[in-house]
Amino acid sequence: MLQLLHIENIAIIECADISFARGFNALTGETGAGKSIVIDSLGAVLGQRTSRDLIRTGASKAFVSAAFDGVDGSVPALAENGIEPEEDGTLLLQRELYPDGRNVCRANGRPITVAQLKAVGASLLNIHGQHDGAALLDETQHLAYLDSFAHMSAGLESYASLYAKLRATQREIDSLKMDEAEKARRVDMLRHQISELERAELEEGEEEALLARRNILRNSEKFTEAMAEADACLNGGDDNSGAVSAIKQAEDALRPLRSFGDEYASLGDRLEALRCEAYDLAATVRDKLGEFEFSPRELDEVEARADLLYRLKKKYGGSVGEMLEYLERSRDELDRIEYSDDRAAQLEKRLASEREDVVKAAGELSRERKKAAKKLEAAILRELTELDMPKVRFTIAFEEKEPDADGADVVRFLMSANVGEDLKPINKIASGGELARIMLALKNVFAAQESVMTMVFDEVDTGVSGRAAQRVAEKLAGVSREKQVLCVTHLPQLAAMADTHFSVEKGEEGGRTLTRVTELDREQRMREIARLTGGETVSETMLRGADELLEAAEGFKKTLREGKK
Repeated sequence: MLQLLHIENIAIIECADISFARGFNALTGETGAGKSIVIDSLGAVLGQRTSRDLIRTGASKAFVSAAFDGVDGSVPALAENGIEPEEDGTLLLQRELYPDGRNVCRANGRPITVAQLKAVGASLLNIHGQHDGAALLDETQHLAYLDSFAHMSAGLESYASLYAKLRATQREIDSLKMDEAEKARRVDMLRHQISELERAELEEGEEEALLARRNILRNSEKFTEAMAEADACLNGGDDNSGAVSAIKQAEDALRPLRSFGDEYASLGDRLEALRCEAYDLAATVRDKLGEFEFSPRELDEVEARADLLYRLKKKYGGSVGEMLEYLERSRDELDRIEYSDDRAAQLEKRLASEREDVVKAAGELSRERKKAAKKLEAAILRELTELDMPKVRFTIAFEEKEPDADGADVVRFLMSANVGEDLKPINKIASGGELARIMLALKNVFAAQESVMTMVFDEVDTGVSGRAAQRVAEKLAGVSREKQVLCVTHLPQLAAMADTHFSVEKGEEGGRTLTRVTELDREQRMREIARLTGGETVSETMLRGADELLEAAEGFKKTLREGKK
Protein backbone atom coordinates (compact mmCIF):
# COMPACT_ATOMS: atom_id res chain seq x y z
CA MET A 1 0.00 0.00 0.00
CA LEU A 2 0.97 3.67 -0.28
CA GLN A 3 2.68 4.62 2.96
CA LEU A 4 4.06 8.12 2.43
CA LEU A 5 3.66 10.76 -0.27
CA HIS A 6 6.28 13.53 -0.18
CA ILE A 7 5.66 16.65 -2.32
CA GLU A 8 8.00 19.59 -3.01
CA ASN A 9 7.21 22.63 -5.17
CA ILE A 10 4.14 21.23 -6.92
CA ALA A 11 1.77 24.10 -7.83
CA ILE A 12 0.86 25.83 -4.53
CA ILE A 13 2.28 23.05 -2.33
CA GLU A 14 5.74 24.10 -1.19
CA CYS A 15 6.38 21.01 0.92
CA ALA A 16 4.07 18.32 2.28
CA ASP A 17 4.36 14.84 3.75
CA ILE A 18 1.17 12.77 3.80
CA SER A 19 1.28 9.49 5.72
CA PHE A 20 -1.58 7.36 4.43
CA ALA A 21 -2.96 4.47 6.46
CA ARG A 22 -4.53 1.18 5.55
CA GLY A 23 -8.23 1.16 4.80
CA PHE A 24 -10.21 4.22 3.73
CA ASN A 25 -8.35 7.57 3.51
CA ALA A 26 -10.38 10.72 2.72
CA LEU A 27 -9.14 14.18 1.69
CA THR A 28 -11.52 17.12 2.05
CA GLY A 29 -11.22 20.89 1.73
CA GLU A 30 -12.62 23.96 0.07
CA THR A 31 -12.76 24.09 -3.73
CA GLY A 32 -9.36 25.30 -4.97
CA ALA A 33 -7.56 24.42 -1.75
CA GLY A 34 -5.29 21.96 -3.56
CA LYS A 35 -6.91 18.54 -3.13
CA SER A 36 -6.51 17.66 -6.80
CA ILE A 37 -2.90 18.85 -6.65
CA VAL A 38 -2.24 15.96 -4.28
CA ILE A 39 -3.72 13.61 -6.88
CA ASP A 40 -1.69 15.30 -9.66
CA SER A 41 1.45 14.81 -7.56
CA LEU A 42 0.60 11.17 -7.10
CA GLY A 43 0.04 10.83 -10.84
CA ALA A 44 3.41 12.46 -11.50
CA VAL A 45 5.37 10.04 -9.29
CA LEU A 46 3.54 7.16 -11.01
CA GLY A 47 4.80 8.21 -14.44
CA GLN A 48 1.73 9.97 -15.79
CA ARG A 49 2.12 12.85 -18.23
CA THR A 50 2.72 16.16 -16.47
CA SER A 51 2.86 19.81 -17.46
CA ARG A 52 5.75 22.16 -16.74
CA ASP A 53 3.10 24.45 -15.22
CA LEU A 54 2.88 21.97 -12.34
CA ILE A 55 6.22 23.29 -11.01
CA ARG A 56 5.77 25.95 -8.34
CA THR A 57 6.48 29.47 -9.61
CA GLY A 58 10.10 30.43 -8.99
CA ALA A 59 11.26 26.89 -8.10
CA SER A 60 14.20 25.34 -9.95
CA LYS A 61 12.55 21.92 -9.89
CA ALA A 62 9.68 19.93 -8.39
CA PHE A 63 10.10 16.64 -6.55
CA VAL A 64 7.66 13.90 -5.59
CA SER A 65 8.33 10.57 -3.90
CA ALA A 66 5.97 7.75 -2.95
CA ALA A 67 6.91 5.02 -0.47
CA PHE A 68 5.02 1.72 -0.72
CA ASP A 69 5.14 -1.24 1.63
CA GLY A 70 4.08 -4.85 1.21
CA VAL A 71 5.09 -4.83 -2.47
CA ASP A 72 5.28 -8.28 -4.05
CA GLY A 73 8.46 -8.63 -6.09
CA SER A 74 6.72 -11.05 -8.46
CA VAL A 75 4.50 -8.29 -9.91
CA PRO A 76 5.20 -8.55 -13.68
CA ALA A 77 5.85 -4.83 -14.20
CA LEU A 78 8.62 -4.92 -11.58
CA ALA A 79 10.35 -8.01 -12.90
CA GLU A 80 10.11 -6.85 -16.54
CA ASN A 81 11.86 -3.58 -15.68
CA GLY A 82 14.52 -5.11 -13.41
CA ILE A 83 13.13 -3.47 -10.25
CA GLU A 84 13.14 -5.27 -6.92
CA PRO A 85 11.56 -4.08 -3.66
CA GLU A 86 13.56 -4.27 -0.45
CA GLU A 87 13.51 -7.51 1.53
CA ASP A 88 10.71 -6.12 3.71
CA GLY A 89 8.61 -5.26 0.62
CA THR A 90 9.41 -1.52 0.64
CA LEU A 91 9.55 0.30 -2.70
CA LEU A 92 10.41 4.00 -3.08
CA LEU A 93 9.47 5.77 -6.33
CA GLN A 94 10.85 9.26 -7.03
CA ARG A 95 10.50 11.80 -9.81
CA GLU A 96 12.12 15.20 -10.33
CA LEU A 97 10.53 17.65 -12.79
CA TYR A 98 12.49 20.52 -14.36
CA PRO A 99 11.19 23.65 -16.15
CA ASP A 100 13.01 22.64 -19.36
CA GLY A 101 11.00 19.42 -19.54
CA ARG A 102 13.67 17.07 -18.16
CA ASN A 103 12.65 14.24 -15.84
CA VAL A 104 14.74 12.20 -13.41
CA CYS A 105 13.01 9.04 -12.18
CA ARG A 106 14.20 6.43 -9.69
CA ALA A 107 12.94 3.23 -8.09
CA ASN A 108 14.71 2.36 -4.82
CA GLY A 109 17.47 4.75 -5.92
CA ARG A 110 17.94 3.06 -9.32
CA PRO A 111 17.50 5.37 -12.34
CA ILE A 112 14.61 4.37 -14.61
CA THR A 113 12.73 5.94 -17.52
CA VAL A 114 9.34 7.65 -17.30
CA ALA A 115 7.86 4.73 -19.28
CA GLN A 116 9.23 2.24 -16.75
CA LEU A 117 7.92 4.39 -13.89
CA LYS A 118 4.48 4.42 -15.50
CA ALA A 119 4.46 0.63 -15.93
CA VAL A 120 5.46 0.09 -12.31
CA GLY A 121 3.01 2.71 -11.03
CA ALA A 122 0.10 1.11 -12.91
CA SER A 123 0.79 -2.19 -11.15
CA LEU A 124 0.74 -0.57 -7.70
CA LEU A 125 -2.01 2.03 -7.83
CA ASN A 126 -5.12 2.84 -9.87
CA ILE A 127 -6.37 6.44 -10.16
CA HIS A 128 -10.01 7.10 -11.06
CA GLY A 129 -10.33 10.78 -11.92
CA GLN A 130 -13.45 12.91 -11.84
CA HIS A 131 -13.48 13.06 -15.66
CA ASP A 132 -13.10 9.32 -16.27
CA GLY A 133 -16.86 8.98 -16.67
CA ALA A 134 -16.52 10.62 -20.09
CA ALA A 135 -14.80 7.44 -21.32
CA LEU A 136 -17.92 5.51 -20.36
CA LEU A 137 -19.99 7.71 -22.67
CA ASP A 138 -17.66 6.92 -25.59
CA GLU A 139 -19.10 3.74 -27.09
CA THR A 140 -15.84 3.05 -28.94
CA GLN A 141 -14.30 2.34 -25.51
CA HIS A 142 -16.89 -0.24 -24.43
CA LEU A 143 -15.17 -3.08 -26.29
CA ALA A 144 -11.89 -2.22 -24.54
CA TYR A 145 -13.65 -2.36 -21.14
CA LEU A 146 -15.05 -5.80 -21.95
CA ASP A 147 -11.73 -7.12 -23.29
CA SER A 148 -9.96 -5.89 -20.17
CA PHE A 149 -12.45 -7.71 -17.97
CA ALA A 150 -12.20 -10.88 -20.08
CA HIS A 151 -8.36 -10.84 -20.16
CA MET A 152 -8.44 -11.11 -23.94
CA SER A 153 -4.86 -9.96 -24.58
CA ALA A 154 -3.57 -13.39 -25.69
CA GLY A 155 -6.55 -14.02 -27.98
CA LEU A 156 -6.34 -10.51 -29.42
CA GLU A 157 -2.63 -10.90 -30.10
CA SER A 158 -3.22 -14.16 -31.98
CA TYR A 159 -6.09 -12.62 -33.93
CA ALA A 160 -4.06 -9.49 -34.75
CA SER A 161 -1.31 -11.65 -36.29
CA LEU A 162 -3.83 -13.36 -38.60
CA TYR A 163 -5.46 -10.06 -39.50
CA ALA A 164 -2.09 -8.48 -40.32
CA LYS A 165 -1.36 -11.31 -42.79
CA LEU A 166 -4.75 -10.79 -44.42
CA ARG A 167 -4.14 -7.05 -44.79
CA ALA A 168 -0.67 -7.62 -46.25
CA THR A 169 -2.06 -10.01 -48.88
CA GLN A 170 -4.86 -7.56 -49.74
CA ARG A 171 -2.33 -4.73 -50.17
CA GLU A 172 -0.25 -6.93 -52.51
CA ILE A 173 -3.36 -7.72 -54.59
CA ASP A 174 -4.23 -4.01 -54.73
CA SER A 175 -0.72 -3.21 -55.92
CA LEU A 176 -1.19 -5.57 -58.90
CA LYS A 177 -4.40 -3.92 -60.01
CA MET A 178 -3.94 -1.38 -62.82
CA ASP A 179 -5.65 -0.77 -66.14
CA GLU A 180 -4.11 -2.12 -69.34
CA ALA A 181 -2.91 1.26 -70.61
CA GLU A 182 -1.16 2.02 -67.31
CA LYS A 183 0.31 -1.47 -67.29
CA ALA A 184 1.67 -1.03 -70.85
CA ARG A 185 3.24 2.33 -69.98
CA ARG A 186 4.86 0.91 -66.87
CA VAL A 187 6.19 -2.15 -68.71
CA ASP A 188 7.74 0.05 -71.44
CA MET A 189 9.41 2.26 -68.85
CA LEU A 190 10.79 -0.68 -66.87
CA ARG A 191 12.12 -2.39 -69.98
CA HIS A 192 13.88 0.81 -71.06
CA GLN A 193 15.44 1.29 -67.63
CA ILE A 194 16.51 -2.34 -67.34
CA SER A 195 18.02 -2.25 -70.83
CA GLU A 196 19.93 0.95 -70.09
CA LEU A 197 21.38 -0.44 -66.86
CA GLU A 198 22.20 -3.84 -68.37
CA ARG A 199 24.03 -2.22 -71.31
CA ALA A 200 26.17 -0.32 -68.84
CA GLU A 201 27.46 -3.67 -67.43
CA LEU A 202 27.91 -2.16 -64.01
CA GLU A 203 30.29 -3.76 -61.52
CA GLU A 204 30.33 -3.18 -57.76
CA GLY A 205 33.31 -0.97 -56.80
CA GLU A 206 34.27 -0.01 -60.35
CA GLU A 207 33.63 3.70 -59.87
CA GLU A 208 36.35 4.10 -57.25
CA ALA A 209 38.95 2.30 -59.41
CA LEU A 210 37.84 4.26 -62.49
CA LEU A 211 38.19 7.65 -60.79
CA ALA A 212 41.62 6.70 -59.41
CA ARG A 213 42.80 5.68 -62.91
CA ARG A 214 41.41 8.89 -64.41
CA ASN A 215 43.33 10.94 -61.86
CA ILE A 216 46.61 9.24 -62.84
CA LEU A 217 45.97 9.63 -66.58
CA ARG A 218 45.10 13.31 -66.19
CA ASN A 219 48.40 13.81 -64.31
CA SER A 220 50.56 11.43 -66.37
CA GLU A 221 53.54 13.76 -66.68
CA LYS A 222 53.67 14.45 -62.95
CA PHE A 223 53.26 10.71 -62.26
CA THR A 224 56.08 9.71 -64.62
CA GLU A 225 58.49 12.32 -63.26
CA ALA A 226 57.82 11.37 -59.63
CA MET A 227 58.20 7.63 -60.23
CA ALA A 228 61.40 8.14 -62.29
CA GLU A 229 62.97 10.25 -59.55
CA ALA A 230 62.02 7.70 -56.88
CA ASP A 231 63.50 4.92 -59.06
CA ALA A 232 66.77 6.82 -59.42
CA CYS A 233 67.03 7.40 -55.68
CA LEU A 234 66.40 3.78 -54.83
CA ASN A 235 68.05 1.91 -57.68
CA GLY A 236 70.69 4.47 -58.69
CA GLY A 237 71.61 6.01 -62.01
CA ASP A 238 74.59 7.19 -64.02
CA ASP A 239 75.86 9.43 -61.21
CA ASN A 240 75.01 7.43 -58.06
CA SER A 241 74.56 3.90 -56.88
CA GLY A 242 71.17 4.40 -55.16
CA ALA A 243 69.81 3.76 -51.66
CA VAL A 244 69.64 -0.01 -52.02
CA SER A 245 73.31 -0.22 -52.91
CA ALA A 246 74.28 2.17 -50.09
CA ILE A 247 72.40 0.11 -47.50
CA LYS A 248 74.12 -3.04 -48.84
CA GLN A 249 77.52 -1.39 -48.39
CA ALA A 250 76.66 -0.40 -44.81
CA GLU A 251 75.52 -3.97 -44.07
CA ASP A 252 78.82 -5.38 -45.47
CA ALA A 253 80.84 -2.84 -43.46
CA LEU A 254 79.27 -3.95 -40.14
CA ARG A 255 79.41 -7.68 -40.82
CA PRO A 256 82.90 -8.17 -39.23
CA LEU A 257 81.61 -6.62 -35.98
CA ARG A 258 78.98 -9.34 -35.37
CA SER A 259 81.50 -11.26 -33.26
CA PHE A 260 81.80 -8.30 -30.87
CA GLY A 261 78.46 -9.07 -29.25
CA ASP A 262 74.67 -9.17 -29.63
CA GLU A 263 74.38 -5.40 -29.86
CA TYR A 264 76.39 -5.31 -33.10
CA ALA A 265 74.79 -8.44 -34.44
CA SER A 266 71.40 -6.70 -33.93
CA LEU A 267 72.62 -3.69 -35.93
CA GLY A 268 73.53 -6.02 -38.76
CA ASP A 269 70.11 -7.70 -38.65
CA ARG A 270 68.35 -4.37 -38.80
CA LEU A 271 70.39 -3.27 -41.81
CA GLU A 272 69.61 -6.57 -43.52
CA ALA A 273 65.87 -6.08 -42.95
CA LEU A 274 66.09 -2.48 -44.16
CA ARG A 275 67.93 -3.62 -47.32
CA CYS A 276 65.29 -6.24 -48.09
CA GLU A 277 62.45 -3.74 -47.65
CA ALA A 278 64.27 -1.12 -49.75
CA TYR A 279 64.91 -3.75 -52.44
CA ASP A 280 61.23 -4.70 -52.60
CA LEU A 281 60.20 -1.06 -52.64
CA ALA A 282 62.68 -0.26 -55.43
CA ALA A 283 61.39 -3.21 -57.49
CA THR A 284 57.78 -2.07 -57.02
CA VAL A 285 58.59 1.51 -58.10
CA ARG A 286 60.46 0.25 -61.19
CA ASP A 287 57.56 -2.08 -62.10
CA LYS A 288 54.98 0.70 -61.73
CA LEU A 289 57.12 2.98 -63.88
CA GLY A 290 57.58 0.27 -66.50
CA GLU A 291 53.90 -0.64 -66.56
CA PHE A 292 52.65 2.90 -66.99
CA GLU A 293 52.09 4.02 -70.52
CA PHE A 294 50.04 7.13 -71.19
CA SER A 295 47.38 6.72 -73.87
CA PRO A 296 45.11 9.62 -74.90
CA ARG A 297 42.64 6.99 -76.12
CA GLU A 298 42.51 5.32 -72.67
CA LEU A 299 41.91 8.71 -71.04
CA ASP A 300 39.02 9.35 -73.46
CA GLU A 301 37.54 5.93 -72.62
CA VAL A 302 37.88 6.49 -68.87
CA GLU A 303 36.33 9.97 -69.16
CA ALA A 304 33.43 8.55 -71.20
CA ARG A 305 32.83 5.75 -68.67
CA ALA A 306 32.91 8.19 -65.74
CA ASP A 307 30.46 10.45 -67.56
CA LEU A 308 28.13 7.48 -68.19
CA LEU A 309 28.20 6.53 -64.52
CA TYR A 310 27.49 10.15 -63.56
CA ARG A 311 24.43 10.31 -65.84
CA LEU A 312 23.11 6.95 -64.64
CA LYS A 313 23.53 7.95 -61.00
CA LYS A 314 21.34 10.99 -61.56
CA LYS A 315 18.55 8.63 -62.68
CA TYR A 316 18.96 5.47 -60.65
CA GLY A 317 20.96 6.01 -57.44
CA GLY A 318 23.88 7.67 -55.75
CA SER A 319 26.36 4.83 -56.31
CA VAL A 320 26.95 1.79 -58.49
CA GLY A 321 25.66 -0.40 -55.65
CA GLU A 322 22.39 1.54 -55.45
CA MET A 323 21.98 1.35 -59.25
CA LEU A 324 22.44 -2.42 -59.15
CA GLU A 325 19.78 -2.64 -56.42
CA TYR A 326 17.45 -0.51 -58.55
CA LEU A 327 18.05 -2.83 -61.49
CA GLU A 328 17.11 -5.84 -59.37
CA ARG A 329 13.94 -4.15 -58.11
CA SER A 330 12.95 -3.18 -61.64
CA ARG A 331 13.40 -6.76 -62.85
CA ASP A 332 11.23 -8.00 -59.97
CA GLU A 333 8.54 -5.42 -60.68
CA LEU A 334 8.54 -6.25 -64.38
CA ASP A 335 8.12 -9.93 -63.55
CA ARG A 336 5.24 -9.11 -61.20
CA ILE A 337 3.45 -7.03 -63.83
CA GLU A 338 4.01 -9.47 -66.70
CA TYR A 339 2.85 -12.34 -64.55
CA SER A 340 0.38 -10.28 -62.49
CA ASP A 341 -2.66 -12.26 -63.58
CA ASP A 342 -1.11 -15.52 -62.41
CA ARG A 343 0.17 -13.87 -59.25
CA ALA A 344 -3.19 -12.28 -58.53
CA ALA A 345 -4.92 -15.64 -58.87
CA GLN A 346 -2.47 -17.18 -56.40
CA LEU A 347 -2.95 -14.29 -53.98
CA GLU A 348 -6.73 -14.47 -54.22
CA LYS A 349 -6.57 -18.12 -53.15
CA ARG A 350 -4.29 -17.19 -50.27
CA LEU A 351 -6.58 -14.27 -49.35
CA ALA A 352 -9.61 -16.57 -49.22
CA SER A 353 -7.76 -18.98 -46.92
CA GLU A 354 -6.53 -16.15 -44.69
CA ARG A 355 -10.01 -14.63 -44.56
CA GLU A 356 -11.38 -17.95 -43.35
CA ASP A 357 -8.74 -18.01 -40.61
CA VAL A 358 -9.61 -14.43 -39.59
CA VAL A 359 -13.36 -15.09 -39.55
CA LYS A 360 -12.80 -18.23 -37.49
CA ALA A 361 -10.55 -16.37 -35.01
CA ALA A 362 -13.02 -13.47 -34.84
CA GLY A 363 -15.77 -15.96 -34.05
CA GLU A 364 -13.72 -17.41 -31.20
CA LEU A 365 -13.16 -13.89 -29.85
CA SER A 366 -16.90 -13.21 -30.05
CA ARG A 367 -17.77 -16.37 -28.15
CA GLU A 368 -15.29 -15.53 -25.39
CA ARG A 369 -16.52 -11.95 -25.24
CA LYS A 370 -20.16 -13.01 -24.96
CA LYS A 371 -19.32 -15.39 -22.10
CA ALA A 372 -17.42 -12.63 -20.34
CA ALA A 373 -20.23 -10.13 -21.05
CA LYS A 374 -22.71 -12.21 -19.05
CA LYS A 375 -20.35 -12.28 -16.08
CA LEU A 376 -19.62 -8.55 -16.38
CA GLU A 377 -23.33 -7.72 -16.57
CA ALA A 378 -24.05 -9.73 -13.42
CA ALA A 379 -21.10 -8.23 -11.55
CA ILE A 380 -22.04 -4.64 -12.49
CA LEU A 381 -25.70 -5.17 -11.59
CA ARG A 382 -24.64 -6.45 -8.15
CA GLU A 383 -22.48 -3.37 -7.66
CA LEU A 384 -25.22 -1.01 -8.84
CA THR A 385 -27.74 -2.60 -6.50
CA GLU A 386 -25.37 -1.92 -3.63
CA LEU A 387 -24.99 1.66 -4.90
CA ASP A 388 -28.73 2.36 -4.52
CA MET A 389 -29.68 1.57 -8.11
CA PRO A 390 -31.77 -1.60 -7.52
CA LYS A 391 -34.16 -0.97 -10.41
CA VAL A 392 -31.48 -0.41 -13.01
CA ARG A 393 -31.13 -2.79 -15.93
CA PHE A 394 -27.73 -3.09 -17.57
CA THR A 395 -26.80 -5.20 -20.57
CA ILE A 396 -23.97 -5.49 -23.07
CA ALA A 397 -25.27 -5.50 -26.63
CA PHE A 398 -23.39 -7.10 -29.53
CA GLU A 399 -23.57 -6.25 -33.23
CA GLU A 400 -21.64 -7.99 -35.97
CA LYS A 401 -19.34 -6.09 -38.29
CA GLU A 402 -16.84 -6.90 -41.01
CA PRO A 403 -13.71 -8.20 -39.26
CA ASP A 404 -11.16 -5.49 -38.65
CA ALA A 405 -8.23 -4.90 -36.31
CA ASP A 406 -10.14 -5.75 -33.09
CA GLY A 407 -12.44 -8.50 -34.37
CA ALA A 408 -15.98 -8.65 -35.69
CA ASP A 409 -17.88 -7.21 -32.70
CA VAL A 410 -19.44 -3.83 -32.03
CA VAL A 411 -20.09 -3.66 -28.28
CA ARG A 412 -22.32 -1.14 -26.52
CA PHE A 413 -23.32 -0.77 -22.90
CA LEU A 414 -27.08 -0.27 -22.59
CA MET A 415 -29.09 0.57 -19.50
CA SER A 416 -32.52 1.46 -18.23
CA ALA A 417 -32.48 3.49 -15.04
CA ASN A 418 -36.23 3.39 -14.45
CA VAL A 419 -38.86 0.66 -14.44
CA GLY A 420 -40.73 0.40 -17.73
CA GLU A 421 -38.09 2.26 -19.74
CA ASP A 422 -36.40 0.59 -22.71
CA LEU A 423 -32.70 -0.21 -22.69
CA LYS A 424 -30.81 2.67 -24.31
CA PRO A 425 -27.17 3.74 -24.73
CA ILE A 426 -25.67 5.08 -21.50
CA ASN A 427 -24.88 8.43 -23.08
CA LYS A 428 -28.58 8.92 -23.88
CA ILE A 429 -30.06 8.47 -20.43
CA ALA A 430 -27.48 8.38 -17.61
CA SER A 431 -27.48 11.38 -15.28
CA GLY A 432 -24.26 12.64 -13.71
CA GLY A 433 -24.90 10.74 -10.48
CA GLU A 434 -25.84 7.54 -12.32
CA LEU A 435 -22.78 7.83 -14.53
CA ALA A 436 -20.53 8.25 -11.50
CA ARG A 437 -21.98 5.14 -9.87
CA ILE A 438 -21.76 3.06 -13.04
CA MET A 439 -18.13 4.07 -13.41
CA LEU A 440 -17.50 3.21 -9.77
CA ALA A 441 -19.16 -0.17 -10.32
CA LEU A 442 -16.88 -0.84 -13.29
CA LYS A 443 -13.82 0.19 -11.32
CA ASN A 444 -14.75 -2.08 -8.45
CA VAL A 445 -15.35 -5.04 -10.75
CA PHE A 446 -12.03 -4.52 -12.54
CA ALA A 447 -10.16 -3.90 -9.29
CA ALA A 448 -11.20 -7.31 -8.01
CA GLN A 449 -9.22 -8.80 -10.90
CA GLU A 450 -6.16 -6.56 -10.59
CA SER A 451 -3.15 -6.85 -8.33
CA VAL A 452 -3.10 -3.12 -7.45
CA MET A 453 -2.94 -2.51 -3.71
CA THR A 454 -4.22 1.08 -3.73
CA MET A 455 -7.21 2.68 -5.44
CA VAL A 456 -7.53 6.46 -5.73
CA PHE A 457 -10.88 8.17 -6.37
CA ASP A 458 -10.76 11.85 -7.26
CA GLU A 459 -14.24 13.31 -6.61
CA VAL A 460 -16.18 10.21 -7.72
CA ASP A 461 -19.17 11.69 -5.89
CA THR A 462 -19.88 14.23 -8.64
CA GLY A 463 -23.66 14.44 -9.07
CA VAL A 464 -24.29 12.08 -6.13
CA SER A 465 -26.18 13.09 -2.99
CA GLY A 466 -28.49 11.85 -0.25
CA ARG A 467 -29.04 8.11 0.05
CA ALA A 468 -26.97 7.41 -3.07
CA ALA A 469 -24.03 9.18 -1.44
CA GLN A 470 -24.39 6.94 1.61
CA ARG A 471 -24.33 3.85 -0.61
CA VAL A 472 -21.19 5.10 -2.39
CA ALA A 473 -19.55 5.64 1.00
CA GLU A 474 -20.50 2.14 2.12
CA LYS A 475 -19.22 0.67 -1.15
CA LEU A 476 -15.84 2.39 -0.77
CA ALA A 477 -15.68 1.23 2.84
CA GLY A 478 -16.24 -2.31 1.62
CA VAL A 479 -13.53 -1.97 -1.04
CA SER A 480 -11.14 -0.62 1.60
CA ARG A 481 -11.36 -3.91 3.53
CA GLU A 482 -9.40 -5.54 0.67
CA LYS A 483 -7.47 -2.61 -0.80
CA GLN A 484 -6.24 0.73 0.39
CA VAL A 485 -8.59 3.52 -0.74
CA LEU A 486 -7.73 7.22 -1.14
CA CYS A 487 -10.68 9.46 -1.89
CA VAL A 488 -10.95 13.20 -2.59
CA THR A 489 -14.53 14.16 -1.72
CA HIS A 490 -16.98 16.96 -0.94
CA LEU A 491 -19.57 14.64 0.58
CA PRO A 492 -19.92 14.38 4.38
CA GLN A 493 -21.07 10.74 4.06
CA LEU A 494 -17.80 9.72 2.41
CA ALA A 495 -15.67 11.79 4.79
CA ALA A 496 -17.40 10.25 7.81
CA MET A 497 -16.83 6.72 6.49
CA ALA A 498 -13.06 7.19 6.24
CA ASP A 499 -10.65 5.46 8.60
CA THR A 500 -8.19 8.34 8.20
CA HIS A 501 -9.26 11.88 7.33
CA PHE A 502 -7.03 14.65 5.91
CA SER A 503 -7.92 18.30 5.55
CA VAL A 504 -6.43 20.29 2.66
CA GLU A 505 -6.28 24.02 3.39
CA LYS A 506 -4.97 27.00 1.43
CA GLY A 507 -3.36 29.96 3.15
CA GLU A 508 -0.69 32.65 2.79
CA GLU A 509 2.82 32.95 4.16
CA GLY A 510 5.46 35.49 3.22
CA GLY A 511 3.28 36.85 0.43
CA ARG A 512 2.91 33.40 -1.22
CA THR A 513 -0.07 31.06 -1.39
CA LEU A 514 0.53 27.75 0.36
CA THR A 515 -1.42 24.53 0.73
CA ARG A 516 -1.19 22.41 3.88
CA VAL A 517 -2.38 18.85 4.38
CA THR A 518 -3.29 17.91 7.96
CA GLU A 519 -4.52 14.64 9.45
CA LEU A 520 -7.61 15.29 11.61
CA ASP A 521 -8.50 13.83 14.97
CA ARG A 522 -12.11 12.98 15.79
CA GLU A 523 -13.02 16.44 17.07
CA GLN A 524 -11.50 18.08 14.00
CA ARG A 525 -13.25 15.57 11.77
CA MET A 526 -16.57 16.43 13.31
CA ARG A 527 -16.05 20.13 12.54
CA GLU A 528 -14.90 19.41 8.97
CA ILE A 529 -17.90 17.16 8.30
CA ALA A 530 -20.18 19.86 9.70
CA ARG A 531 -18.55 22.35 7.31
CA LEU A 532 -19.14 19.98 4.40
CA THR A 533 -22.79 19.76 5.44
CA GLY A 534 -23.59 23.39 6.14
CA GLY A 535 -20.85 25.61 4.78
CA GLU A 536 -18.70 28.20 6.54
CA THR A 537 -20.99 28.77 9.58
CA VAL A 538 -21.00 25.65 11.76
CA SER A 539 -23.78 25.40 14.35
CA GLU A 540 -24.17 23.05 17.30
CA THR A 541 -26.91 21.24 15.43
CA MET A 542 -24.52 20.64 12.51
CA LEU A 543 -21.87 19.38 14.91
CA ARG A 544 -24.35 16.93 16.45
CA GLY A 545 -25.32 15.79 12.96
CA ALA A 546 -21.65 15.29 12.08
CA ASP A 547 -21.14 13.31 15.28
CA GLU A 548 -24.10 11.11 14.39
CA LEU A 549 -22.67 10.56 10.90
CA LEU A 550 -19.34 9.48 12.40
CA GLU A 551 -21.04 7.12 14.85
CA ALA A 552 -23.18 5.61 12.10
CA ALA A 553 -20.10 5.13 9.92
CA GLU A 554 -18.22 3.47 12.80
CA GLY A 555 -21.15 1.15 13.33
CA PHE A 556 -21.27 0.22 9.65
CA LYS A 557 -17.53 -0.48 9.56
CA LYS A 558 -17.81 -2.60 12.67
CA THR A 559 -20.51 -4.64 10.96
CA LEU A 560 -18.22 -4.97 7.93
CA ARG A 561 -15.34 -6.21 10.08
CA GLU A 562 -17.53 -8.71 11.89
CA GLY A 563 -18.94 -9.90 8.60
CA LYS A 564 -15.43 -10.58 7.33
CA LYS A 565 -14.52 -12.72 10.31
